[in-house]
Amino acid sequence: MVIAFDPSMHGQCRFCSADLNHIFVDLGTSPPCESQVTPHSMGNSEAFYPLQVFVCDQCFLVQLPDSLSPTDIFGTGDYPYFSSYSDSWLEHVRKYAEQTTERFGLNSDSSVMEIASNDGYLLQYFHQQGIPVLGIEPASNCAEAAHEKGIESVVEFFGCEVAEKIAIERGKADLLVGNNVLAHVPDINDFVGGMKRLLAHDGVITMEFPHLVKLVAEVQYDTIYHEHYSYLSLLSVETIFAEHGLRVFDVRELPTHGGSLRIYATHTDQNRFPETESLQQLRKTEFDLGLNTLEYYRGFGERVAESKREILDFLIQANQDGKSVVGYGAPGKGNTLLNYCGIRTDMLSYTVDRNPNKQGNFTPGTRIPIFEPSHIMDTQPDYVLILPWNLKTEITHQMKDIAQWGGKFVVPIPRVEVIEP
Repeated sequence: MVIAFDPSMHGQCRFCSADLNHIFVDLGTSPPCESQVTPHSMGNSEAFYPLQVFVCDQCFLVQLPDSLSPTDIFGTGDYPYFSSYSDSWLEHVRKYAEQTTERFGLNSDSSVMEIASNDGYLLQYFHQQGIPVLGIEPASNCAEAAHEKGIESVVEFFGCEVAEKIAIERGKADLLVGNNVLAHVPDINDFVGGMKRLLAHDGVITMEFPHLVKLVAEVQYDTIYHEHYSYLSLLSVETIFAEHGLRVFDVRELPTHGGSLRIYATHTDQNRFPETESLQQLRKTEFDLGLNTLEYYRGFGERVAESKREILDFLIQANQDGKSVVGYGAPGKGNTLLNYCGIRTDMLSYTVDRNPNKQGNFTPGTRIPIFEPSHIMDTQPDYVLILPWNLKTEITHQMKDIAQWGGKFVVPIPRVEVIEP
């Protein structure tokens, strides 16, 4: 059910400022998902923050109130997430760069800018075509990694003030890109307003973000963590963009991150790009599902609790049967799942990750050790629990050799699934 509470306890909607009256799901408390517990800090306590998500009954934006500031999460200079460690993600953005360049006629006279450009994972493909690029990235260590690829980056949190400064000093963007960043900003009005200011008159914005419809349909509660301030539908994004003089004209449904949308937008008064049939169809789909009614959001919390019980039943039974279970990956979503379900080393002896910045450390909250992937080959566990389940195809291929000793993969979301290599 969607539970009504005293709004004075939970603040106001980050978009429309209406009181937040209705809980969508309560996942208890968790430490910041990308924080790392080092061997030297194992004796220290960790701060836990609420993961209580609300739905606005006026604009239907699903949102996590601000427990942590973006500076606390992204601005430390040692942000551990690097986009380039996923081969499938690199292939996804390489194709995007190729297709977008052709569709919008980008060339050496164009300007491509990316907000939250991370380690240059995307802009490198435009740069290779001789198209001028600029990254805007708050994490200085990620920006430094991009610089090593030849990608110039401005180390700033994006918003109206930064947009106006860049527009004056560097000009405006013909293509303004944001992949998996729109959900990461607490002041969504300042962020979208900044895009309006930085976009050239006939320019195009593309934004990718996990689709709320997929989160609800497939019980993807582990995509809820402190980095994600908002959980977005086409309905909510069109509403927010329209308020800031931007018009969505196309949308693509993508398989990435368990089901995402890529929206294409331009200035409201720009008629160069008519609405596509795919946009009109998805808009109708969300309307038919009832995303503009509270009824759509009811019952999600109980479905999440059922998923938790199923995961714990599997792990308890595996341990009772004397089977060894380890993890693959230490992603943000994995940390939400581990903390919400209360999974620690008694059920999951360790996990592995390709990112060397995480190896040798421990997962936040649950203190599960993180090794490099070869540790799985050394220890030969019975089951490998894939925590970044959105990358299960890539991971099962990389680790297919676990079949040598009869090892199996386990995917926890949307239902526990055991996969033979």
